[in-house]
Amino acid sequence: MEHSDKKQVLNLLKTSRGQIDGIIKMLEEDRYCVDISKQILSVQALLKKANLKIIDQHIKHCVREAFSIGESAGNEKIDEVIKLIDKYAK
Repeated sequence: MEHSDKKQVLNLLKTSRGQIDGIIKMLEEDRYCVDISKQILSVQALLKKANLKIIDQHIKHCVREAFSIGESAGNEKIDEVIKLIDKYAK
């Protein structure tokens, strides 16, 4: 993974971690449920963005590299991505 992309994913994950800590505190303080739910949705969006960046980098680098080795290696990587997207879509 390229340095700038790795840094972006790390920042997204660290922000998510901070927000999760905030959500836990909100629950402990018996804050309004809708506000808690909004924060959870916000974390989910950050995690989704981080995951898409990782998938993007995998396709651009690992899958491309596998095809340079050979078609069967490339097809294996494509199958991995398809299975991952299938899980992602559920």
